[in-house]
Amino acid sequence: MAPLTETRKSQIKAMQCTREAVAHKLAAYLHHEIPLDDLVAWANAAMAEDDFAEAYYDAIRDAVARLGLTDVQTFGLTWEDCASILTQLGCDAREVL
Repeated sequence: MAPLTETRKSQIKAMQCTREAVAHKLAAYLHHEIPLDDLVAWANAAMAEDDFAEAYYDAIRDAVARLGLTDVQTFGLTWEDCASILTQLGCDAREVL
């Protein structure tokens, strides 16, 4: 197998799930740009990939796992949940939205 080029390394790195990506996806949902089903599908795909940025790894993983469960009636997703997720990611809900 050929070694990875710097371009390919940066492309692979760009595919990682970052806190900004989670915040952006959550903001899109809150702005009614994507439906809940799309948010859940994205979160489940991200969990399957298991490629979270090292910085904030635990917060990103936990947030994505939580978003992946929002279609289950028991878990749901409230405004407080969203604000808490954004805070754990180091984001201010007022700035993201």
